[in-house]
Amino acid sequence: MAGAAPRVRYMAGFCCPLGGLAASKPRVLCHKTEVFLSTGRELVYVYDQEGGLLTAAFRFPDQVWHLELLAPRRLLYALCARRGLYCLSLDRSGRSRSTSQDDRDSEDSDQPCPVITVDPDACVLPDAALCAFTVLDSLLVTLVQGPARWKMQLFERPSPGEDPRPGGQISEVELSTYTPPAGVPGKPAAPHFLPVLCCVSPSGSRVPHNLGGSGGFSLEDALFGLLFGADATLLQSPVVLCGLPDGQLSCVILKALVTSSSAPGDPNGLVKILHHLEEPVIFIGALKTESQAAEAAENLLPDEDVHSDCLVALGHLGRMLAIKASWDESGKLVPELREYRLPGPVLCATCGGGGLVYHSTPSDLCVVDLSRGSTPLSAEQPDEGPGGLPPVLCPASLNICSVVSLSASPRMQEGGTELLALSAKGRLLTCTLDLESEMPGSARMTAESAGRKIKELLSGIGNVSERVSFLKKAVDQRNKALTSLNEAMNVSCALLSSGAGPRPISCTTSTTWSRLQTQDVLMATCVLDNRSDFSLDQGWTLCIQVLTSSRALDLDSACSAITYTIPVDRLGPGTQREVTLPLGPGEDGGLDLPVTVSCTLFYSLREVVGGALAPSDSEDPFLDECPSDVLPEQEGVCLPLSRYTVDMLQCLRFPGLAPPHTRAPSPHGPPSDPVATFLEACREPGGQLAGPTSLRAEYLPPSVASIKVSAELLRAALEDGHSGVPLCCATLQWLLAENAAVDVVRARALSSIQGVAPDGADVHLIVREVAMTDICPAGPIQAVEIQVESSSLADMCRAHHAVIGRMQTMVTEQAAQGSSAPDLRVQYLRQIHANHETLLREVQTLRDRLCTEDEASSCATAQRLLQVYRQLRHPSLVLL
Repeated sequence: MAGAAPRVRYMAGFCCPLGGLAASKPRVLCHKTEVFLSTGRELVYVYDQEGGLLTAAFRFPDQVWHLELLAPRRLLYALCARRGLYCLSLDRSGRSRSTSQDDRDSEDSDQPCPVITVDPDACVLPDAALCAFTVLDSLLVTLVQGPARWKMQLFERPSPGEDPRPGGQISEVELSTYTPPAGVPGKPAAPHFLPVLCCVSPSGSRVPHNLGGSGGFSLEDALFGLLFGADATLLQSPVVLCGLPDGQLSCVILKALVTSSSAPGDPNGLVKILHHLEEPVIFIGALKTESQAAEAAENLLPDEDVHSDCLVALGHLGRMLAIKASWDESGKLVPELREYRLPGPVLCATCGGGGLVYHSTPSDLCVVDLSRGSTPLSAEQPDEGPGGLPPVLCPASLNICSVVSLSASPRMQEGGTELLALSAKGRLLTCTLDLESEMPGSARMTAESAGRKIKELLSGIGNVSERVSFLKKAVDQRNKALTSLNEAMNVSCALLSSGAGPRPISCTTSTTWSRLQTQDVLMATCVLDNRSDFSLDQGWTLCIQVLTSSRALDLDSACSAITYTIPVDRLGPGTQREVTLPLGPGEDGGLDLPVTVSCTLFYSLREVVGGALAPSDSEDPFLDECPSDVLPEQEGVCLPLSRYTVDMLQCLRFPGLAPPHTRAPSPHGPPSDPVATFLEACREPGGQLAGPTSLRAEYLPPSVASIKVSAELLRAALEDGHSGVPLCCATLQWLLAENAAVDVVRARALSSIQGVAPDGADVHLIVREVAMTDICPAGPIQAVEIQVESSSLADMCRAHHAVIGRMQTMVTEQAAQGSSAPDLRVQYLRQIHANHETLLREVQTLRDRLCTEDEASSCATAQRLLQVYRQLRHPSLVLL
């Protein structure tokens, strides 16, 4: 049976929502060559199988939940959600209703057939609570969703040629209680699973019933009497079977319900519960299981019914009920009831010839055979007596997936079955199944075929196991990527929401001088400290960018910067990672100050997400290649941590401060030429080598710059950490706070100090108190003068720039605290400002002149330019 090879033919495609069609609502009905189809939305289509085209499409005001066709009268009944029951005459609908092209929307704009808008007058039974119905020739049975109970109502149908609206209500009866689904107050919510109604007639009844779906069928008298009792058999009354979403399968005798309004007694006693599946009932049908079924079917006239001998009901989760008349051990005819468990969830089902039941799951379309039952239990019964049901059902796969609606086509072929199927993607298919050679009723499996079958099953198990292994690996990778993304989101939110307060993840930078081989090197140590509750794992990188000289002050300028990238691997909460890197001097022996060290955390989306969506294991045959547009456009996320500036005051070294017994050798300057080293070693004791640096230091005056600051301003800024310390000493300690020698300076209470720059030149810092007498009319202002001296003009400028930077930060912080300045002589300040403006204009003129003069004239210009710069470095102003 597993080898049955269906021949699938695509007929038409219909629009469906994203994610595909949902089960329970779509319907497919077939009558002769016409197919009536609903996708569960507003449109109902009519498809001609012979012509292979759509002939019409009916637009209803809301979703269509159920269809039934009354074939002799060419009437199509449709249940419209929250509207009621509509009736369309297929012979007159094309002539009486029409629509324009402008009324089409995105769902029907591609349909090649006319879209006919259903007139509101076609609603023959308006009822927003109507959930199911079935139609007989003279009766209409409906199922209504009440406040707490299901209610079955019976209406009289009009005769042919009359108004299709049903007559008055004949009777009604309440079924089991239920829990109403949550919805908007005053508006009933749509049930997830719809009830199933169908009409069952005895074999001797002449009540015609509609075709398609589970609308109606007839049962053999033996089974009909056993199920519904002697009253239904004597009255030859049709019986309505009702399968509810809670799993209850019940029945009501129609003729008894018709007379219940005039007869005494409780009408609810007419409801008989046959079984309870304990899961939503999605299909009720009947089929012929006896061996004479094939011969009987061949001898039937086209309009003659097949009397089924087995009743079938299916639940959504795969529980199947089969009921059949059978002989017990005492020779008595009793109903045989069996429950089977099929693969679920079941989306739809239908009954075919030969005792076959077809049911669809999301992954496959399967068939089970109920005709392979046991022989009659009583040997005294004739061979033509009814046999039993099979003890176990083995579903056979037809290798068709995602079918949401099924219908057996009346065009039966010899030895086979034709099914009409609607897939979840909106495709109408015909499935021709030739099962005669694949499912012989009496054939026995040989040892050779059993061995071959076992090998095939083992091979399939191995393939499935391999696929599961690959898919599990892919799922693990994506779960790991999702966990990493969640951690990255938490870290980003923690850093961005910290504001000016302490950051949960920080990076601190410090500098120190180290001896590497024959050269002193300034080293920067960056410590990444994770004080958050999150871990930094895969995808995180610490980026350290080093900008030198004036480029460090302008991040927007185009410059070549050195960037170090350090992968962060498993930095858990409460742990640190330390990175040490050289800042200089470079190969030329120079160190351009200031140097800015910027620390940034970088999270690589390409590494984490791209690795999960496009795994590196290219040998994986089960994973589809990830399209490039799914990968993230951005490389990653940058989270700035810190920006640290290294200036001249931090790089100064003070060899004279060390005690004699621990004094280190003098700092070495840049590596010298081998010839100079040889001459230095060979010169006489007490002699001097006349190099450019020593000549400048001996014969030229040092370059000097100064800045004056109000003593009151300094006391206010330094009062917290320098109480009891002379102001000049406290100021020098504050300037060298980030230098390694600050502890010695603090211990000796120094107010002036001489250090060595990275290039070996001397730098002298002098802090002294002065009185400014010309600024304030109330008297002299006590100030502190900070003077920088160096034999190197460049080193003096760098040290002066570092002092000014600290002063700017201090003034800004004090101004934020509301400090006020004393009364000043405005005219005197204006005069000083004018003098400075004059000097600045002269600087610009001299610099322009240097560009045009020859070498002889430019010497005097340069001398004057240096004099002007010297005046500018000694302003007569004071910071207040």
